[in-house]
Amino acid sequence: MRITLSPIRMDDTLLLARQGDTLTLNGEALDLSGVPEGATLPQDAVDCPWLASDIRRIDGTLHLTLLMPYAGTASPDALFPDPIEVLADGPIPLPTDTSEVLQ
Repeated sequence: MRITLSPIRMDDTLLLARQGDTLTLNGEALDLSGVPEGATLPQDAVDCPWLASDIRRIDGTLHLTLLMPYAGTASPDALFPDPIEVLADGPIPLPTDTSEVLQ
């Protein structure tokens, strides 16, 4: 799974975890197993306020962009994050000062 982050100034917290093709965002599971190779799932077909792009499966990897909230005193890593390559199941840490890792 390749997650591109789109920073947005807000006081909310985003907690992420992965289990196979399921991405959990603040406790809400988003099952992406139905996205076949080479297909695109339009953003507007997914009920997820954190999603900021269509979802694509390219060479077996899901690609998507998520809004990433940051605090007013965010570090440069939070303001200009690199995409995240999620290779294993479990919590996904974010480069924000306000994020927590889902336990």
